[in-house]
Amino acid sequence: MTIPNELRYSKEHEWIAVDGDVATVGITAFAAEALGDVVFVQLPAVGENVGKGDAIGEVESTKSVSDVYSPLSGEITEVNGATETNPETVNEAPYESGWLFKLRLSDTGELDALLDAGAYAELIKEA
Repeated sequence: MTIPNELRYSKEHEWIAVDGDVATVGITAFAAEALGDVVFVQLPAVGENVGKGDAIGEVESTKSVSDVYSPLSGEITEVNGATETNPETVNEAPYESGWLFKLRLSDTGELDALLDAGAYAELIKEA
């Protein structure tokens, strides 16, 4: 299973790529595989202010429905509408075209609480 070294991870199985004060967020390949075939994605609204840990969307699969949590606080600046029209993209390319949303960080200090690739690998090994 791929766990890109350049990304950060939440314990709720979101991945985070940071570029300046903007974070791109998606669900990990581990989460996508555990969900099974994704059939529906609900994303937050652009302009919405979210807090770290807030449930801000849903991913529905043939097996279950899971909340998507914001791993950081900030303002939603962009959503990936392609995942709403083609939800299978979340399974096919979770780290590329299957990203879910971008947010402008309000507290970059929150990044320190995220896991690096090694710590995330340990987390999923225990799961």
